Amino acid sequence: MKSILKHAAFVISCSLITLSASAEQLTLDRIYSSPALSGQTPKSLKFSPDGKRVTYLQGKQENSSRYDLWEYNLATQENSLLVDSNDIFSGPENLSDEEKARRERQRVYGSGIMEYTFSSDGTALLFPLNGDVYYYNLTEKSAKRLTETEAFETDVKFSPKGNFVSFIREQNLFVINIESGKERQLTKDGGGLIKNGMSEFVAQEEMDRMTGYWWSPNEKQLAFLRVDESPVQVAIRNEIYAEDIKLIEQRYPATGTNNVKIQLATVDVKGKKIRFIDTGDNEDIYIPRVKWLPNSKHLSYQWQSRDQKTLVLKRYNTEKRRQHVLLTETSEHWINLHKDLSFLSDGGFIWASERDGYKHLYRYDKKGQLVAQLTKGEWVVDSLKSVDEENGWVYFTGRADTPLERHLYKAPLSGKSPEHVVRVTKRNGYHNVFISSDNQSYIDDYSSIAQPKQVSLHKITGEHVTWLSENKLDESHPITPYLTNWVTPEFGSLKTEDDGTTLYYKLYKPQSMEPGKQYPVIVRVYGGPHAQRVTNQWGSKEYLTQYLVQQGYVVFQLDNRGSNYRGTSFEFPIYEKLGEVEVVDQITGVKYLHTLPYVDKERIGIYGHSYGGYMALMTMFKAGDYFKAGVSGAPVTDWMLYDTHYTERYLNHPNANANGYEASSVFPYIDGLSGELMVYHGMADDNVLFTNTTKLIKAMQDKNKQFELMTYPGSKHSMRGKKVKVHLNNTIVNFFNRHFK
Repeated sequence: MKSILKHAAFVISCSLITLSASAEQLTLDRIYSSPALSGQTPKSLKFSPDGKRVTYLQGKQENSSRYDLWEYNLATQENSLLVDSNDIFSGPENLSDEEKARRERQRVYGSGIMEYTFSSDGTALLFPLNGDVYYYNLTEKSAKRLTETEAFETDVKFSPKGNFVSFIREQNLFVINIESGKERQLTKDGGGLIKNGMSEFVAQEEMDRMTGYWWSPNEKQLAFLRVDESPVQVAIRNEIYAEDIKLIEQRYPATGTNNVKIQLATVDVKGKKIRFIDTGDNEDIYIPRVKWLPNSKHLSYQWQSRDQKTLVLKRYNTEKRRQHVLLTETSEHWINLHKDLSFLSDGGFIWASERDGYKHLYRYDKKGQLVAQLTKGEWVVDSLKSVDEENGWVYFTGRADTPLERHLYKAPLSGKSPEHVVRVTKRNGYHNVFISSDNQSYIDDYSSIAQPKQVSLHKITGEHVTWLSENKLDESHPITPYLTNWVTPEFGSLKTEDDGTTLYYKLYKPQSMEPGKQYPVIVRVYGGPHAQRVTNQWGSKEYLTQYLVQQGYVVFQLDNRGSNYRGTSFEFPIYEKLGEVEVVDQITGVKYLHTLPYVDKERIGIYGHSYGGYMALMTMFKAGDYFKAGVSGAPVTDWMLYDTHYTERYLNHPNANANGYEASSVFPYIDGLSGELMVYHGMADDNVLFTNTTKLIKAMQDKNKQFELMTYPGSKHSMRGKKVKVHLNNTIVNFFNRHFK
C-alpha cells in the first residue's frame, strides 16, 4: 500500500519540478471542456486479425466526444487517422429510440464512429454511423455505404469468414452478402412486442449482454433470441423535457413482476429454417450467455434460474438437436455472471467459478468433468484473456498482488501449481489488456493514480515494445497547467468492528493545510455491488474530487462490504438487506476521520449518484449524527420500483422477503434526517425511474422535512452533456459551501 503512495507521489512531484511555472486553477467548466484533461485516451483498442495494425477510437482534439477511427501501424510504428467520421457523415445524428436506449445501457456517450468490427482477414472494417452501415476497405482506403433506409440499423457484425454483414432492423435479423450486395431478412415476426436477435432491458442493464444473436464459426447458421415482451407490465411514465412532456409506455420489469418470455433458436443463413431449442418447461428464466463451439456443430448457452441461485452451462447439438449439461453452479445467495468461458481444441473448456469463495479458473474435459483448478488463493480473477494451448498457458487479469490493482498473469494450463501464478505486467497500477490472436503480444491500456491512461505494445513476456499512446505528462499535456495544485491521495485500510474485515480507503487532503485548522470532509460514496472506487487508477471522476480538495475540502472514499473484487464473503453480507452493512462500514470510515486532528467532525458530508444516491439517503437518515449534509443523485428510494434481475439478485423475490424490501427502502428512516439534504434527478431517467424521487418528495413533505431539489429536464440516468455536468457540479459544490463554509 505504501509503495503505491510513494510511487504516485514521486511521479507527481517530478512533474511539478518542471511544470510549476504554468500553474492554473482548475474549474468545473474546464473539467468538461476539450481537449480532455486526461489527454489522448484511445478506446475500443483491437489487434487487426492480420497482425499488421492496432486500431482504436479517439476523440477529436476540438471535440473530445466526436470519435474517429485511428490505427497504429506496427511496421512503420506510426499513429495515423484511418477514418475521419466527418468525411462519412458530419451533420447532427438522429438516433432511433432503441439506439439511444442501447447506448444509455452501454454508458456510451458521444458521436461519430462509436463501434467497429474487423473482417476475419483484416482487410476491411465495419461500423454503423447515423443509423446506416458502412464498409471500409483498408487496402483501397474507401468507405461504402451498405444500407440507406429510413429505418435504423443496429448491432452490426461481420460474419466469421467475412462473407456477410448482419444487423438488426425494425426488430428483425438481416444479413447482406458483401460480394453480391443482396440483402436477406432472416426473421419475419419481429415488431411491436416481439424482438428478434435483440437483448432485453435487463440483459443490457444488468447482465452485460448487449446482443441477441451469434454467428456460427462456419457462418452457415446464426443463433438468436426471440424476446416476447407481452408478459411485462407497462410502466406509464413521463419524460419531462424543456419544452414538452413525453408520455412513455415502457415495458419495465419491476422486481416481483413478470419478465419477458425468451426463446433460443437457430436460423440458417438463407433464412429458410428456424429451429427453436428446448430450454425446459420453466419459462421464467434468464439466458445470459450464448456461445458457439469451434466445430460449428455445437452451441453452448447458460441457463439461469429466476432467483439466480442456479446457473447451468448446456451444450446443444444443432444436428441431432440434443443437449447435454456440462456443469451446474449453485449458491445460497446468488451466482455472479461472467464471460470467462473458452473452448479448447479437444472439446474441453476453461470456466470461472466462485465455488471456493473467490473467482478462479477451472479446466474441464468435453463431458464436463473437472480436470484441474488452474488458479487458487484469497484473491480474485478479473477475466480470462487468452488460452495458449501450444505453450500450455492460460492468461488472465486479476488481483493476486492487491485488490486495488489489476494485472495480467499467466498460469499453467495443466493446473499443476494453481497457487503460484506468474505476473506479466510490470508497473504498479491498473491494466486493461488485449492479447493478440497468436498469443505473442498484448496491448496494455494502463493508468495509475498519478498517470493518465497510457497505451503500449508488449511482448507476451511483458517486455515493452513501443508506445501506442504515451500520453506523457509534459508541457503539452492538457492537464499540465493544473498539476501544481494536484493532490495525491493517501491509501489505507481499516477493520470492521464486528468481524475485523479489512476495508480499503483513499483520502485526499488540501495541499497547504494550516496547522491547527480543521477542515470539512466530503465522503464520496457508491457502495453498491459490482463496483469498486478505491483503486490505483486514473479516472475522470477524480476531477471533481480534485476540484473539491482545491476548494478546501478533505475528500474520503471507502469501499464497504458488498462491493466487488474481494470474494463472496465480502459481497454476500448485503443479501436480503440492502443499506445495512454498507452504512455500518461507511460509519467506520467516519469514525476514523474523527481521529484525524485536521478533520472537523461537525462538518462531514456525503455525496453519491445512483446506488451512491441511495447510500447518501440511507446514511443521512440512519446516521444523522455522523453526516451533517448530503447530496443524493438519481437514487433508488424503493426497491419495489427497480428491475427484476438486479433487485432479486440481492433482495430475493418480494414474496419471499417482504420485510427485507421494507427495511431496504429509505422511507422507514426519514424521521432520522437532521442535517441538510439535496436531491437531484434526471427527469427522463429510464433506469432509476424519476418516480423514486417523486415518491421521496411526497414522503418528505408529508413529514415536514425540509430539503433541496434540483431536476434536469431531458436527462437520463447518466446525466450527459457538458452543460448539465457543469451546472450539476456547481450545484453540488454550492450546496456544500453554503452549509460547511
